[in-house]
Amino acid sequence: MTQQASPRGTFLKIADALRTDIESDLKATELPTLAEVMDRFGVSRGLALRAFRVLRADGVAEPVPGGRWRVIRGDHGAGRRSLTERISDVMLTDDSVAVGKPFLSASKLAERLGVARPTVAKALAELEAAGLLSESRQGKARTVLALPGGEERS
Repeated sequence: MTQQASPRGTFLKIADALRTDIESDLKATELPTLAEVMDRFGVSRGLALRAFRVLRADGVAEPVPGGRWRVIRGDHGAGRRSLTERISDVMLTDDSVAVGKPFLSASKLAERLGVARPTVAKALAELEAAGLLSESRQGKARTVLALPGGEERS
């Protein structure tokens, strides 16, 4: 595309071309950089960003830290759920978790889920606010106050 081409609809054409590239290369994990898209299609940064936003809205790509964009494949849906939801799943599937029993520490959950401990601590604070876990205190384990979905297990 040239600079003289009308910008109206150009970002949609770029999004379609990038989607075609993704579908043809099943090993693609990242979109090209903004600079690469700007050079390839001869468009401004704004038009390239609009094309990326179209792919995001369609569930094809998502931004990642560092200004890059990651390709989303159909089999990666589980990793896109919030950390709070993933911890709730641990509460439902782990046999040792029951109302009144101690819950896993932030460090153990971080290791198990493959995320940073401070990130887990924030998610645990959300579960505390929801009334599922007791308040955290130094040297004392959180206890399970309720299970997600209102289920009780003995």
